Amino acid sequence: MKKLVNAPRAVVREMLEGLVALAPGQALLDGESVVLRADTPVDAAARKVAVLSGGGSGHEPAHAGYVGAGMLDAAVAGDVFTSPSADAVLAALRAVAGPAGALLVVKNYTGDRLNFGLAAELARAEGIPVETVVVADDVSLHDTVEPARRRGIAGTVLVHKVAGAAAAAGASLQDVAREAREAAEALGTMGVALGPCTVPAAGKPGFTLGEDEIELGLGIHGEQGVRRVPMRSADSLVDTLLTTIVEDRRISAGDRVVLLVNGLGGTPPMELAIVARHALTVLRQGGIRVERAWSGTFLSALEMPGCSLSLLKVDDARLARLDAAAEAPAWPGAGRLPQAPRVQKRPESPESAEASAVETPLPGMDRVRQAALRVAEAFEVSESRLTALDSAAGDGDLGLSLVRGAEAIRALPDASWTNPSRALTALGNALRRSIGGSSGPFYATALLRAARRLAEGPVDASAWAEAFDVAVSAVSELGGARPGDRTMLDALRPAADAFAKAVREGKSPREAWGAAVQAAEAGAEATSQMQPRLGRASYLGARAVGVPDAGAAAVVIWMKALTPALG
Repeated sequence: MKKLVNAPRAVVREMLEGLVALAPGQALLDGESVVLRADTPVDAAARKVAVLSGGGSGHEPAHAGYVGAGMLDAAVAGDVFTSPSADAVLAALRAVAGPAGALLVVKNYTGDRLNFGLAAELARAEGIPVETVVVADDVSLHDTVEPARRRGIAGTVLVHKVAGAAAAAGASLQDVAREAREAAEALGTMGVALGPCTVPAAGKPGFTLGEDEIELGLGIHGEQGVRRVPMRSADSLVDTLLTTIVEDRRISAGDRVVLLVNGLGGTPPMELAIVARHALTVLRQGGIRVERAWSGTFLSALEMPGCSLSLLKVDDARLARLDAAAEAPAWPGAGRLPQAPRVQKRPESPESAEASAVETPLPGMDRVRQAALRVAEAFEVSESRLTALDSAAGDGDLGLSLVRGAEAIRALPDASWTNPSRALTALGNALRRSIGGSSGPFYATALLRAARRLAEGPVDASAWAEAFDVAVSAVSELGGARPGDRTMLDALRPAADAFAKAVREGKSPREAWGAAVQAAEAGAEATSQMQPRLGRASYLGARAVGVPDAGAAAVVIWMKALTPALG
């Protein structure tokens, strides 16, 4: 187990100290694991209805992240996945509640219910009016337990918002509690885990999953789900989660809802966005009006990979509570949505108009096209080799990138092959669109620069040599590399120089190109003994030595592929 902690026993206190140090509107209660609003009035009589929540730690940003104006007045933190004590909850109540009373928002776990419930009784005995709302939004347990025994999970954050907004608006304790209970009853959540999490004190995952297994219907304490199923696509999982929630909460066409897409701690925003995309599509296709939506990590289970979806039915009044201003650090804001996904039409590029122009091909252009297609074939055949070379000192994407480039070359229309300048321009534009990373811009810049040189006059061997030279110079200018830096230039520059020299000496194009290929091979092989000075490989330093540069190797591949076309 590797975690950025000092000692398991100190995790909660040190975490809270860090959170409060970053949040100007928060304070720590002395001697307790309680975060409260820094602007809580000292005079208890001046306090509005206080809204409190909490539970075990490990669910960050819940619960301390929701302490702030418009949401919680205090959050009580227990040890990781462990309910806080009744004394800690009581201390929080004393710190923020006054004659107007307090509402405790409790997730439906035995420890939380017992400790928050006992603290409420003790506070009432001291004269503090207290109401309790229990959130049990986990619909995955619909076939397992009665509704009152379901777990409280990520949808609880929406109840925090509704209750906090009601209290901020000056509502009475009874009205704040009523609105929170009604929101909790209109709420449904279900989650899926792609893997387990590790509690710092335990030092090992709570369960194990096979490579192709996931857990459906999990809670938020690292426990297993309701059932284990084979891995599915994101869209298929969203369908399963939404179907269960919609059926359990009796949501139908015409209903208004808000959507919460919650990461469980180990899910990147990329994957959550993919989930949100399909969830919004499915709900809208079903005639369900999604008034607001949020995507992010709101209530986690340490570093667990996976997500949950929550749907809350809304009307104008509840939506106003969700829209009300809040200054809690973890609340993401309004969650407003466009009426429909916006996709703007792309302006037509100049090369599109050029490609559509009718022009008779110059003699020999069929040979140029065949040469380009040989390069495409060479890229496809060499994918695995280039991937292996690039993985040794880079990110391993060069092989796949050049295969995409090959597909783009094959897709060029007939109008691209009417003269050398147009052909190189079309190739450059195709490669810049299809090849990611650094290779796309390098090849596109080189080809476009060469195309401009060939457009200046007659195209003979000398013109091709000059075009090759300016193309290589363009690569150097764009990336800042020089021969010896262990890049594609270590193959390109000697090849261009050798080709130009052979042409000046009156050698045939085929002989000149042969000399260029030999120079490129020697340059590419020499990179295996160079320490990289540019690009991702430079981060490895001496560890990259011993393997040729993948970009230089790719140069040799396409140069050899061109050889049969030269006569």
